[in-house]
Amino acid sequence: MRSFSAPGKALLAGGYLVLKPEYGSYVVALSSRMHAVVKQDELIGPSSSSSITVKVRSTQFNDDEWQYKMDSSSNYSPQELQENKNPFIEKVLSTVFNYFQPDLKLQGNIVIDIYSDAGYHSQAGTKLRSNGVKSFLFHSKSITEVPKTGLGSSAGLVTVLVTALVSCFKQNLDVSSKDDMRLIHNLSQVAHCQAQGKIGSGFDVAAAVYGTITYNRFDPVLIEQLPSPLSSAYHFALVSLIDETDWKIKASRVSLPPRLRLIMGDVNNGSETTKLVAKVNEWYNGNGQAAFKIYKAIDQANTEFVESLRELTALCDQSTSEYEALIETINDKGRKTHPLLQKIVHSVHTIREHFRLITEQSGADIEPEVQTHLLNAAISLPGVLTGVVPGAGGYDAICLITTDSCNIANETKNDPTFRNVTWLDLNQQDLGIIEEKPSTYQNLN
Repeated sequence: MRSFSAPGKALLAGGYLVLKPEYGSYVVALSSRMHAVVKQDELIGPSSSSSITVKVRSTQFNDDEWQYKMDSSSNYSPQELQENKNPFIEKVLSTVFNYFQPDLKLQGNIVIDIYSDAGYHSQAGTKLRSNGVKSFLFHSKSITEVPKTGLGSSAGLVTVLVTALVSCFKQNLDVSSKDDMRLIHNLSQVAHCQAQGKIGSGFDVAAAVYGTITYNRFDPVLIEQLPSPLSSAYHFALVSLIDETDWKIKASRVSLPPRLRLIMGDVNNGSETTKLVAKVNEWYNGNGQAAFKIYKAIDQANTEFVESLRELTALCDQSTSEYEALIETINDKGRKTHPLLQKIVHSVHTIREHFRLITEQSGADIEPEVQTHLLNAAISLPGVLTGVVPGAGGYDAICLITTDSCNIANETKNDPTFRNVTWLDLNQQDLGIIEEKPSTYQNLN
């Protein structure tokens, strides 16, 4: 028995630009994690059957369960046994089994229990269960009926499921090794894209595997050119893509500097990301050089923002006393005078200014007026360094960088400006996929 967890994400810099390989982004891994505990039956000797069953259970969501028959004679195409469809689970099974092509006569049945930390879903009507080590909210509804908060639950789910299955066929799997992280990343990107029916930028899967990183995407053609999973050529094409192809992604770990933390505010409105992206793409394709110049200005500011974070960390290493004094200027309202802080404030201001320009020109509400008002009010508070509308923007969240001593809930509780904002109990995570102790998931159900 083994267990793994993968973090959620917030795209702090690089919204829209992340869709193009030439532009970098900054994605922060979050402490809300998806978990998988995997157990495989041991065989005393070879089985006479060429098939096994894989059962995925979520007692946390109304005892949801998905059971699949995996048969080598049908190209490892998952056959659902309970008429309970889940495209993410199915594509993970198809991808991992086709990659390894295990001899199923030598494999036992597999059971995977999945758990989701509270930040991923609406917490209405839940019951907290804890075993003293881990705590999860249990829902009375199935997972498809519970609203999500947009932290990347599908990418986290795919990543932990891929890792759990890989551990069955690769007993020496080490999720801290560079090669095994690359294997998990590549398999997860394929499964996630196939489950979604489109090839996204992949930043959410990259964060689930690698943690808080700067990220440049892979070329979508890599996955587009895969043959059908039902084709006899699929296995060889998949192995070639996973093992032998340079995806040319860039994923470099860049943590938030000491004593700074990320605060996510869930705003009681919703946005449809696909519609926003379609509008921005239409605007970009129709505005030639003018649109390119705006993207270049945002990219330059994104780079400056990430460089400033690195410089702050370096300053902390060089002079703790100077760094502590700098942090106190953030806590002292209106005194963010240090050149490094000014650089961060200026770069984020430039990013927001240009996204408001795109909002105006494209009709895509990346930073609508109501969010501008919220962010400006938040940034004026003591302890708040800066803030953005994360990811693709819209109405459903704001993201702040604050000092670790800033109590944002107290600062805003009597302010009507923030009446629709719920501050989420999250923090930044350096690491992506990690191995957990299976014993810490016992006695939860």
